[in-house]
Amino acid sequence: MLAVTRKAKIKDIILEKKSVTVTELSKIFSVTEETIRRDLKQLEDDGFLTRTYGGAFIQDGVENNVDLTIRETAYMESKVAIAKKCLSVIHNGDSIFLDASTTALQIARELQGMRLTVVTNSLLIINELQDKEDIRLISIGGSYTPRDKAFVGSTALRNLESFFVDKTFMSCRSVSMEHGITDSNEAIASIRQTLITRSNHIYLVADHSKFDKTSFIRISGFDAITGLITDKQLDDQWLDYLLKNDVELLKTDESL
Repeated sequence: MLAVTRKAKIKDIILEKKSVTVTELSKIFSVTEETIRRDLKQLEDDGFLTRTYGGAFIQDGVENNVDLTIRETAYMESKVAIAKKCLSVIHNGDSIFLDASTTALQIARELQGMRLTVVTNSLLIINELQDKEDIRLISIGGSYTPRDKAFVGSTALRNLESFFVDKTFMSCRSVSMEHGITDSNEAIASIRQTLITRSNHIYLVADHSKFDKTSFIRISGFDAITGLITDKQLDDQWLDYLLKNDVELLKTDESL
C-alpha cells in the first residue's frame, strides 16, 4: 500500500474513532510501528491530529470520547501544572471527590503527606492512593468500565447520593460560554451532574485544549461551579464571563 493511501485510511479511522494507538494501526496495515509514527507525525504537521505517547487523537466531534490510554499522556505538562495549583485550595481535614479524569489522577499524585478523605469513582486513583496512610479512601462502587477505568451506572449514582464532600475536582470534555460545561460520555457525565449537588464547592479542572468547544452532553452551566483551574491564558471576554457567573479563576504559573 502506498504511503499516501495508508495515511488517507488512517485519517478515516481517526475521524470515526477520534483516537487510535500506534500498535493497532501497525496491525491494521501490517507495517512497523516506526512507519506508523512517521505517518502520524506527518498528519500532525498537517494540523490534522495531535500525537501522544503511543498514539494520536483529534479534538473535533461532539461525541469525541478519546480512549483513556491516549488521554493519560496528552497535555501532561498542563495537567501536572493544574494539579499543583489545586493544592492551594486543598487543606488537611478536607473531604474531596476526585472524578475519573486524567487531570484528577494527577491531583491524586500530588497529595503527599495530607490528611484527607478522598471519594472517587476512578480505579486509577484508587490504585494511586491505596497505600497512603493519611488518606481515608472511599470508592463509590458501581459498574466498572474498562475503557475509562471508572465506576459508573445506577449503583454508583445511588451510592454517591450517600456522600456530601467539601470540594469536588472534576474535569469535562469541553467548555464554552454558549453551552457551558459539556462531555462526550453519558455515564461519566451523569456522575459529574450528581457531584454538583453533593459538594460544597465545585472546582472545574480544564486545560487549554478544552476551551471554546462543545461536546454531546451538557453537565451544567458555569453558575454551578466555584472555581476554574486552568493553564489557559483567558481573554477579556472569558474573564468577564467568569466574573458574571461568580467563578473564581485559579491560573497556573504557565498561564500568567
